[in-house]
Amino acid sequence: MLKDPAILQRKIIHIDMDAFYASVEQRDNPELRGKPIVVGGGPEGRGGVVATASYEARKFGIHSAMTSKRALELCPEVIFIRPRFDAYKEVSGRIREIFRRYTELIEPLSLDEAYLDVTNDKCNTGSAIKIAREIKAAISDELHLTASAGVSINKFVAKIASGMNKPDGLTFIAPQDVITFMEQLPVEKFFGVGKVTADKMKKLGLFTGVDIAKLDEAALVKHFGKAGRFYYRVVRGVDERNVEPNRETKSLAAEDTFPADLTHIWEMEAELEKITTTVCHRLEKHQLAGRTITLKIKYSDFRTITRNHSFRSPVSEKSIVLETARKLLAATSPEGKAIRLLGVSVSEFGMPGRKVAGQLELF
Repeated sequence: MLKDPAILQRKIIHIDMDAFYASVEQRDNPELRGKPIVVGGGPEGRGGVVATASYEARKFGIHSAMTSKRALELCPEVIFIRPRFDAYKEVSGRIREIFRRYTELIEPLSLDEAYLDVTNDKCNTGSAIKIAREIKAAISDELHLTASAGVSINKFVAKIASGMNKPDGLTFIAPQDVITFMEQLPVEKFFGVGKVTADKMKKLGLFTGVDIAKLDEAALVKHFGKAGRFYYRVVRGVDERNVEPNRETKSLAAEDTFPADLTHIWEMEAELEKITTTVCHRLEKHQLAGRTITLKIKYSDFRTITRNHSFRSPVSEKSIVLETARKLLAATSPEGKAIRLLGVSVSEFGMPGRKVAGQLELF
C-alpha cells in the first residue's frame, strides 16, 4: 500500500528525447531524413558500436550498443554518421532551458533525458500533464525535434511510462493506477533487471510485478540481495527517491552473471569484451572519460574481489579499457578458477589529456 500521502501528491515527469543523436543529424541534414542512419560505429561498419539508431534503422532490428558490423549485416543500406557531440550538447542545453521555465528541480541522466519535479512549478500550472505537453510542444516548435514524456508520482513509474508510446508519446499513470501498473509490468522492465536476473526470476515463477508482490521482503533479499528491498517497495508503488538537481555521475559500470561458471581465460576475455563495449558506449553517451578502471570478479563460492588501475589522464577508448581489464584479470591467475560474474567500471572522471601530478602508470 502507498502509506505516505505526500508521495501520492508528487508530480514527476521523465522526458526522453526520441533517437536524439540521429534525430539531430536528420534535422540538420535534410538528405538523411527518412533514411536508416546510425550515429557511431566505424566507416562502412568497420569497428565501433552504435550510439543511436534512427527509427528507420530500428525497423531492421538495429539498436544502441550493437556492433556496427552487425548493423551493416541487418541493413546494408544503413548510413554511418560520425558523432557531433558539441552539437548534441548545445541542443541539450537548449532543452534544459525549456525545462527551467517550469522548475529548477531537474535531474539530467544524460544529454537526452531528465527527470523533472513539477510538484510546485514556477508557472503555477498545477498540472504535470499540461506541463509535459507544453515542454514537448516547445521542443518541437523551437528545436524541431520530438520527445516522449512519462508522468506519474515517482521516478520509476515516470521513466517506464516515457518509453511506452515512443516516439512523440505522452503517458500518464495516475496515483490510483500505479499499483495495478506495477503488478502488470514484466520483470524485464524493472530497474536493474538484466537477462540473467530475469531468467532467475522466471525460474522462481516470477514473470510480472504481481508475482514479485507475492513474496515478502526477506524472500526477495534472499534471492536478489539488496535489490530485493527495492523490488519489494517499488512493486507496491513506493519509490521515494528525490529528483536531484546536483546529481553527479561518479562512475559508469556494467557487469554480467553467467549461467555457467567460466573456467577458461578465453571465455573470460570474450565476456570482458562484451561488458567493456557496454561501458564504453555509456561513456560515449554521457561524454565522459575516467582515470580509474576497475575489474570486479565474483567466484563460484560468492567471494568477490576488485582490482583497479589508474592512468595519469582520463581515458574512454574501448581498446584501452579492454586491454586494462584483461591485464587486471590476468594478474589474478584466473585459468581454472570458476568465475560466476565479471564487471568493469570507469571512475574519476575528467577531461581527456588532463594529467594528475605524481600519478604513476602501473603497466
